[in-house]
Amino acid sequence: MQEMHIAVRTVALPSGAGIAPLYPGSHLADAYAVDLPNARARELDMESLARMLLGSQPGWAQKLMVLRDAIVALFGIKTAKQMEAKPGKRIGIFRIFAVSDDEIIVGEDDSHLDFRLSVLRNREAGRHGSVTLASVVHCHNRVGRAYILLIRPFHKLIVRRSLARAARMGFV
Repeated sequence: MQEMHIAVRTVALPSGAGIAPLYPGSHLADAYAVDLPNARARELDMESLARMLLGSQPGWAQKLMVLRDAIVALFGIKTAKQMEAKPGKRIGIFRIFAVSDDEIIVGEDDSHLDFRLSVLRNREAGRHGSVTLASVVHCHNRVGRAYILLIRPFHKLIVRRSLARAARMGFV
């Protein structure tokens, strides 16, 4: 059986996203979208949709996170285990900030930077709708700016692969 090709596309930062007021002055802001593969994905609650996107990463991404944690711990930056252990409702390392019928906003605040991710569903786009993952980061200091420079290529790769993987699996 041939593997289905999933088209993840770079899109404009969504003006209707709850994180839109954070775009100005950001050190990283990007957005990627993918069509939802079936009508069932269009009807999922946003927390389930986000868990499919963010909750399970491929092995290579998990290995990168272990490497990241070993390095950032030297600079007093929170590790993934520390973020996951923080109180409040979470999806893995991400704290849930807001949930609506078609958007969930997750992220974290740290000494070096604050970041937010918006998972925004558009039920009217494409055959079954689409989902856009928009990211915005504000750095607080040189450590944050250096961190963003180092992780930017990996961030883009992980976001694109996560969207494609979730679409291939039907967001379930």
